[in-house]
Parts: sequence; structure tokens; C-alpha cells
Amino acid sequence: MTATTHTTNWHTLREQVTYPTGLLIDGRFQAGADRLVVTSPIDGAPIAEIDAADAGDVDRAVQAARRAFEDKRWSGMAPADRKAILIRWAQLCEEHREELALLHALEMGKPAREAYNVDMRAVIRTISWFGEAIDKVLDEIPNVASSALALIEREPAGVVAAVVPWNFPLTMAAWKLAPALATGCSVVLKPAEQSPLSALLLCQLGMEAGIPDGVLNVVNGLGHITGRALGEHNDVDVLTFTGSTAVGRRFMEYSAASNLKRVWLELGGKSANVVFPDADIDKAASTAAWSIFYNAGQMCTAGSRLLVHESIHDEVVAKILSIAQEMQPANPLDADAPLGSVVSHPHMQQIHDKVVSGAAQSGEILTGGAPVLENTGGSYYPPTVVDNVDPSSLLAQQELFGPVLAVTTFRDEAEALALTNGTQYGLASAVWTNDLNRAHRFARGMKVGVVWVNCYEEGDMTVPFGGVKQSGFGRDKSLHALDKFYDIKTTWIELE
Repeated sequence: MTATTHTTNWHTLREQVTYPTGLLIDGRFQAGADRLVVTSPIDGAPIAEIDAADAGDVDRAVQAARRAFEDKRWSGMAPADRKAILIRWAQLCEEHREELALLHALEMGKPAREAYNVDMRAVIRTISWFGEAIDKVLDEIPNVASSALALIEREPAGVVAAVVPWNFPLTMAAWKLAPALATGCSVVLKPAEQSPLSALLLCQLGMEAGIPDGVLNVVNGLGHITGRALGEHNDVDVLTFTGSTAVGRRFMEYSAASNLKRVWLELGGKSANVVFPDADIDKAASTAAWSIFYNAGQMCTAGSRLLVHESIHDEVVAKILSIAQEMQPANPLDADAPLGSVVSHPHMQQIHDKVVSGAAQSGEILTGGAPVLENTGGSYYPPTVVDNVDPSSLLAQQELFGPVLAVTTFRDEAEALALTNGTQYGLASAVWTNDLNRAHRFARGMKVGVVWVNCYEEGDMTVPFGGVKQSGFGRDKSLHALDKFYDIKTTWIELE
């Protein structure tokens, strides 16, 4: 990633930053039925004790959102006026960029520098982009017989529940909140229990920007309590979720058992970098390393599989190993930390257990493979490369959500494509080749929602993001994201 010239002393700011800790319901912070301790993976120390919602608290938040929607304090507002508030919200995020970035680092272990440069840039762009877009989305008048007039209108769907993960806590929140609010819906946000503080501050800034009371609510809490209560609530019209495939299944079950609310899922992945001999080897190797080690591999799109032609295997792997040595974990508040921690000690242990059992099943650990910096009290796992991984084994099939790369070779294009598509997931993958015909053929054959050619994680707000197969079917970003939060109404008028 691009080096920053920002000079904040993050260690000093840690002692100064303040944040809300309650439930945000109907425009004010309130106590919840339960309490939850938020612990930092940097050093294992508690950051804060916050209020957590039970089913009753969730009901209060949903009913506040329903009242706000039905009285049209937001849904009835002119799109241009909603636009102005969203743009003001983005401006406030810029003004509080340091505090929000610091909370990223404290909550989930991302280097604060990266949170400031990358995550906060994405949050600000997302909110302002959907604000700018919303008064430019038009309804339709189709061409019908001259004896009739037909209208196709987009109406806000109602109350939206947004359940977001901890790995990009504010980017994912912005991807849900900005389009839902832009359309006129009211929202109840449930942040991950590991990262509620940054979400609370983000939404407090939204209220300060002018979002009316009850339109934007936040319920902290555990997934099996707070998340389930949202999934089962009969007055939630739409639920949008980013997270694991297993939890996504539960939300589908909650919907079926309640009011058949629409559920939009963006789930896990086992993405591949597929490298052919005619590729730019230096760029392919460095990008493949970054795509799995960045954010400590805690990305649904992490390039956790390297599928490399057998003729260039040694060269590519050697370059990746060299980069791995340069990306060793350090305290995320250090200005030059190349890599931070993973989100928690239990998560680190899960990663390690899968590496050990997976390598015993298939493959050879070339670097990493054990926790580091254990004397800090934090949760640090180093870049790990496992070579000669059997494509049917655990390391090639399961999402570890950590900085662990599984390397497998192929002989020809047909085998490479079969390996690429040979998992339950279909979120994203990349192909590296300078053969234009092969690039097109391969991209068309890949069963994924996002294809990168000679790059990784590229794109902007104009293109949708989401997967196929067991990576889900929701789409974030772009104008397509708005579709999740609209009802389409047809009106047919017979003319005399």
C-alpha cells in the first residue's frame, strides 16, 4: 500500500480519544439489557465496557425505525435534501478521521496508518458517492399503448437491518448504510461485537449531520442474541449481512421462520491468484503476497490460494517468501507497522489449529505457521506459506480468514480453471497473463462474482461487489446496491 505522510502519534491519541458506549435508539444513546467488554487484540487489554442489546432492546430500535419511516421524516424528504445530509456526514467523517482510524486499530488490530489511509478513504467516498447519486436515480415511464399510461416507481422498502463484520468494520457499515439511507429507508445497524465503538462514533456523526431521530439506530451485542433478534423480527423488511457462510444460512432460516424478509448475503471466499508463465512475474508475485497478507488475511476476498504454473513455481514462491519476511506483525499503533494483529486470541488459535491440521493433511510450511509476539498479550500471526497443497484438502477448501497462503501448481489452462472453480465459494479471483485471448476465456469461465485481470482488489464505487455459489448473492457498491432497498411498484392508468 502507498506509504502515508500522516504524522499522528497513535499511541498518544489512544489516551485522548473518547467514544459513545450505549445503544443508539431513536436519536439518543440508551442503556441496554446486557453489558459487553470490548478487548483490544493489540495487547489483550479491555478498551471499554458497552451496553449490549437483548431482544427487547432490538424491538425498541426496530419500532423507532418503523415510526421514523412511516411518518416520512426521512423517507418523505426530497432526495436532494437527503443528499445534502449524507454529504455533510462524509465531511464529518473526514473531520474525525483520526479517531475513527484509531478505533479500527484498537478494536481489530489493523495498523492505524492503513485504517486512516485506506478504510477511512473508502468510508468517506462511499457515503458521499451515494449521497451524490440519489437525486439522479430516475423512475420509468415505459412505452405502452396510447390508451394507457404506465409508471414504474422505486419506493423505499422500509426498515432495514444491517449486520456487519469486524474485518472492515466501517467500510462494510458504509456499504450498507449509505445506499439504504439514500433510498429513504430507516436502518438498525448491528456491528460485530469485536468492533462496536467505531460504528457508534460513525453513526453519532450521522446524527450530527442531520439524520433525523429514529432513522439510524445501532444495537450492540452478540450474534446469537442481538443478530438473531433482528433476523427473526417481523417488522424488519430487509436484512443485509456480510459475514460467514454459516451465519448467512441462519439468517435465511430466521427469515423463513418469521416474515419472509428479504435477506441479502455477502459471504466468505476462497479466492485464487492464477499465474501463467507469460504474466509479469514480479507484479503477480508481489500482488499475490499483498492480497493474502494485507489486513492479516482477514478479508473475504483474500487471495488465499496461489495457483501457479509448474514451470514458474519456484520463482514466484521465492518472491512471495521474500515479501513475507518484510510483512511481519507489529503493534498497529506504530507508524511503520507493516502488519497488525488478528482480531482476537480465539481467532488466532483457530487459524493456527487449521494450519497445523491442514499441513499435516497436505503441504509443507515454508514460513510462518505459529503465533508470534506472545509476550505482548496480543494476537499476532505471521504471514504463512504452505506449499504443495492438495486441492481437495482443508487448506485449499476452507476459509481460514488469516494470513495463510496455500500454493498449488497446474499444468495447463483447463486444469487451472478446474482448480479455480473447485471450491464451494465464488466471490472473487484473479488471472495473471499477457495473452488477451486467454484472459477473456479464463475470466468467462471463472464462477465468481468479481474477476481481476493482472491486478487484485481494484475497482471503484461504480462497479458492484459480491459473489455466487456459497459466497452469497448480495451486491454492494454501485447503483446496483440501491436495488436491495427499493420496492418496485407498477401503476397502470387507463386513459379515456
